[in-house]
Amino acid sequence: MKISGKKREKISEQVLGYLFSISPKAIFTSHIAEEIARDEEFMKTLLIELKTKGLISEIKKNPEGVLYSRRSRWKLTEKAYNIYKQHQ
Repeated sequence: MKISGKKREKISEQVLGYLFSISPKAIFTSHIAEEIARDEEFMKTLLIELKTKGLISEIKKNPEGVLYSRRSRWKLTEKAYNIYKQHQ
């Protein structure tokens, strides 16, 4: 089943709003999917789209600097955070 562009945009807005609410903390894909109540694979494709638009950044290392083998954490970019902050 295909999701329309309008619905994808609304879900993206939910993701950005959630990341803004927990900012500056970075969070795993699975936690975002759980919070937004969506499938992890769908959420990952959505997060990658937002990354290409420059709204979020992907973190592939843990706090000790060790590369994750299959996981990613996500957070808002500084630019996106400032835009959201202005609209609050």
